[in-house]
Amino acid sequence: MSRSYRGKRILITGGLGFIGSTLAIKLIDLGAKVTIIDSLIPDYGGNLFNISPVKEKVKINISDVRDSHSMDYLVQRQDILFNLAGTLSHVDSMRDPFTDLEINCKSQLSILESCRKFNPEIKIIYAGTRNQYGKAKYLPVDENHPQDPTDVNGINCMAGEFYHLLYFKVYKIRTTSLRLTNTFGPRHQMKHPRQGVLNWFIRELIDGNKVKLFGNGQQIRDINFVDDVVNAFLLSGLSDKVWGESYNLGGNPTALMDFVQMAIKVKGRGKFEIVDFPEDRKTIEIGDYIADYKKITETIGWKPEYDLSDGIRKTVRYYEKYKKNYW
Repeated sequence: MSRSYRGKRILITGGLGFIGSTLAIKLIDLGAKVTIIDSLIPDYGGNLFNISPVKEKVKINISDVRDSHSMDYLVQRQDILFNLAGTLSHVDSMRDPFTDLEINCKSQLSILESCRKFNPEIKIIYAGTRNQYGKAKYLPVDENHPQDPTDVNGINCMAGEFYHLLYFKVYKIRTTSLRLTNTFGPRHQMKHPRQGVLNWFIRELIDGNKVKLFGNGQQIRDINFVDDVVNAFLLSGLSDKVWGESYNLGGNPTALMDFVQMAIKVKGRGKFEIVDFPEDRKTIEIGDYIADYKKITETIGWKPEYDLSDGIRKTVRYYEKYKKNYW
């Protein structure tokens, strides 16, 4: 893989965020020339500290993907675009649906138009989400499962993905979508739980607080460690077989209570309690989710490699060392 990315010109939207920064660091290690776009909007997860290991080796453009003039310029002469910019909060999307629409839907169409006009040879890997499916009608969920989101975020992400796949069908711009599931690991924002509860559970344990599990704590999530997700993006960027298709990522189906208990064991201390669902979360809760990811395995050979406990251990160590940069 190292020779394949050496010298490649890579653009990462949302590149100061959780997955984007981890991807950028890996790409620099592989010899790529990386440009990062991030708006650094408060609470969205962008953090300059995230790319501190490679800060002298990446180009950083602080701009918003909603700015079509910036995107027209930035997509030029790039080989691959890893399109990770977007809002992630299900709750926020219901409180402020128009911002979610602007970033997860309208701006995606704008990015694609910039590529069509100024760099139609680019390859684009889009970050979709399991939230597009809504409540599972059967398990495991494959790519043919009906998409029936429970919130505004899921609808806009679904539209964003459809735009990408349409531009392959109509304009032959090479696009693909990876539908991410619950991802945890270092470099995730830790100021609030609205973008993913797994890392929030880890913060609570590090702070010595009691973890609150909504409902009965038995909700199953298909969990990936961030390094596995980055590997899926890297393999997709090198493949000629993925274009015009969407793929599930998946890994370790685990009840939330079991994840917390595993984290308590790794940390060596901690407690949790079962509490009622807040109303704003109860109405958009999806229930159990388990992904069928055979399609991506058969296409590019990707499968998750990280053991959950190893991922939790790496995550806890990272935040204990760099807590001041995230709390």
